[in-house]
Amino acid sequence: MARSARNSKLDTRTARLKLPEGVRIYITVGEGFALGYRRTTKGYGTWEVRYRINGKYLYQALGNADDYQEPDGVEVFTYFQAQDKARKIVEQVKCSSGIIIKPITVEDATAAYLKWYEVNRKAYKETKNTIDAHILPTFGKILVIQITTNQIKHWHQKLAITPPRRRTQASLKQKFGDVPKTDQGKRSRKSTANRILTVMKAILNKAFNDDFVKDDTPWRKVKPFPNTDEPITRFLTTVESIRLINASPVDLRELIKAALFTGARFGELARLQVKHVNIDSGMIYITPEAKSGKGRHIPLHSDAIDYFQSLIAGKVGKDRVLVKIDGKLWGKNHQVRPLLEACKVAKIEPSISFHELRHTYASMLAQLGVDLLIISKLLGHADIRITSRHYAHLCDKTLKDAVDKLPSFGHIKDEKVVAITLTA
Repeated sequence: MARSARNSKLDTRTARLKLPEGVRIYITVGEGFALGYRRTTKGYGTWEVRYRINGKYLYQALGNADDYQEPDGVEVFTYFQAQDKARKIVEQVKCSSGIIIKPITVEDATAAYLKWYEVNRKAYKETKNTIDAHILPTFGKILVIQITTNQIKHWHQKLAITPPRRRTQASLKQKFGDVPKTDQGKRSRKSTANRILTVMKAILNKAFNDDFVKDDTPWRKVKPFPNTDEPITRFLTTVESIRLINASPVDLRELIKAALFTGARFGELARLQVKHVNIDSGMIYITPEAKSGKGRHIPLHSDAIDYFQSLIAGKVGKDRVLVKIDGKLWGKNHQVRPLLEACKVAKIEPSISFHELRHTYASMLAQLGVDLLIISKLLGHADIRITSRHYAHLCDKTLKDAVDKLPSFGHIKDEKVVAITLTA
């Protein structure tokens, strides 16, 4: 460890308070960098580090001096703590060859991450919206090397108690929902906070892997809220499903039936073409543009084959299997309002989203005892653990089989229980 440099003007509170306000003093504490001190007009002092890059000096604030406050090594530093902090920062901005490089802000790191994300991942727009709404307003201008564990923890905890954002026109002020009060509402907000934290960590990890920062400890120490993603899988009964179908307009009815027969997502069904429906083999093919990035074949039972045959009658090749009543294509979120209205008519309370038709398909298979691996393949899940989280409790008959082996303890079905009063 490098030896701390002493300086009679800076190493004690008494000496520093004798310095005039506004005057900066720098002392060299390592190769290529210096520790600076300045008394503000409010009387207390601040520490900063100065280092040179490409012939230019860069300055970075470290925190307050312990002139009137007790040091904590985080926001308030002694003279020697400030030296240690300065050395750590300079080490953070050295590349593998030992040359000091300009530190990047979270905004810079985000730009690099999104550029990579657009090429290598899906859901670019949603991820960018998350970053713009929740990450950049708080961390955008902060240098990655300056981010602390406490900053991220405080931000993460604040996200969990912040009311959810509502869909708002770009020209209007952002709308928010109600502050979560129920256990389910609080769990949901914590789950959302965890997802945003995951994006934040991904941005910072890329900066770390690209050698823009030497230590990932500050964000690695921040853990997500536990037990927030316990799935609450909503699905319809057969009776509810039929009621919803009957309450829907013709074009939505076609979509709902197709979802219940296949477990496909709305987007997958909206782009399904006639050439992807094979009546002879009894299968439809979901193209690789699906969320998982892989195509899959979904087998159909006899009624589903008959249903899809009626849908493609008179259509060929690239024609869409499912279109709106006016012949136009289904677009993103076009199903939301019609489905909400159909739920009201069918008295489905609370109303469901289209994705819960997919849950209904999978849940019915699970209750019939279908193996989780098979359900996973039918749904196109990349990992069977996803399927297990949502449906394992429905298809595991082991517990039921076990308790059925218990003795009857003398119980006879339909036997009336007679109360006997014991007397002394």
